Amino acid sequence: MTLDSTGLVELEALKQLKARYCRLLDAKDWTAWRQIFTDDFVSDTSKAGGKVIEGADEFVAFTRSNLEKPSQATAHQVHAPEIELTSPTTARGIWALEDVVRLAPGVNLRGYGHYHETYEKVDGGWLIKSSTLTRLREDVFNVFVSVYISDRIRRATVRLASRFAK
Repeated sequence: MTLDSTGLVELEALKQLKARYCRLLDAKDWTAWRQIFTDDFVSDTSKAGGKVIEGADEFVAFTRSNLEKPSQATAHQVHAPEIELTSPTTARGIWALEDVVRLAPGVNLRGYGHYHETYEKVDGGWLIKSSTLTRLREDVFNVFVSVYISDRIRRATVRLASRFAK
């Protein structure tokens, strides 16, 4: 799709959509956050130690169950978007990500990575259709210490945690 003034308007609408994603997630406004996804939304965080979740309702419920406590503050920042309009009603994009998640009092996670996403225009507005999260680095920190969590350590921690969860 050529990038004329209409294309620029569409790109700006997609940037606004992703900004709402971050703001509504960090504000824990689950009802409004659900409205930015297609019903058949697919989330894939398997490359970042998570899992694949199919369906927007399932994804929002999962995220809410993991982050709904007021003590679990988050701060998501995205930047450097690479967005391609693939048709008048579809697009794909990659966003650089930095996020901070309070895991427990005094224990925080800062992550760096990318969102690889697809978008669909429905009833005149853009929605997120799929999102794959990749991680480049994760640091666990508090006011006294910061520890880099390598892929090897993260995999071992996930395996250990899954044994205790059974």
